[in-house]
Amino acid sequence: MSKIKKSAYAGTLESSDVFVQIEPIEEDKIKIELQSSVEEMYGDDIRDSVKNVIEKLGISHISVKVQDKGALDYVIKARLQAAILRANEDEKIEWEKL
Repeated sequence: MSKIKKSAYAGTLESSDVFVQIEPIEEDKIKIELQSSVEEMYGDDIRDSVKNVIEKLGISHISVKVQDKGALDYVIKARLQAAILRANEDEKIEWEKL
């Protein structure tokens, strides 16, 4: 699995959007921290969606902070992908795995 190179973020804290912040960590794991207005109903689904994208891209050693304001699943995935792209700079990402 590959590591991200630096911290990055994507999104906003506006209604129906999500703010995703990622950063590299020393531990070989995926750490997900979620704050969501709909966490009680959809928290597990949001975490699974985030983890799925990260695993499919073969990334490890990553901490993800998600501040959800009621975003739909495809918005969460897009914001996470944008943050990963920013964090990897010029490294080729195999998007076709998604």
